[in-house]
Amino acid sequence: MELPTVNLKTILLVHWLLTTWGCITFSGPYPWANFTILAVGVWAVAQRDSIDAISLFLGGLAATIFLDIVHISVFYRQAGFTDTERFGAGMAILSLLLKPSSCCLVYRMYQERGGELLLHVGFLGRSQERSDYQTIDSPEAPTDPFVGSEGRGHSPQGY
Repeated sequence: MELPTVNLKTILLVHWLLTTWGCITFSGPYPWANFTILAVGVWAVAQRDSIDAISLFLGGLAATIFLDIVHISVFYRQAGFTDTERFGAGMAILSLLLKPSSCCLVYRMYQERGGELLLHVGFLGRSQERSDYQTIDSPEAPTDPFVGSEGRGHSPQGY
């Protein structure tokens, strides 16, 4: 199944709007964490070939999922919200609910830029183990063309 192509700028715009509206209700660390990560996202847009920028944005987006859960659960009041504060809380919760799908889309962009998953677990995808070393009990011939060249009339060169 092919996922629709979503631009990084679209992800940033949606989360910027939702974070701005979420700041109506939540202040303090909520805007600091979210706007800092959005600034890293702007860096990822500006540096289209940078794996570092997109990986930091992905990691920060994943971290803000946890931070938003903590912040919303600590500072959300059950009663006494005005309509405006209820709207702001709803937008912060909507932003939190969209972040896992945003992480998946940003991860695909990370892979398109050449990033690799550092932890190779069998069920997460294909393993990309490539090694230049050969095991001792391997029946295959060595891939180095100069191995065993002494028997083919070549003499080792001394320097």
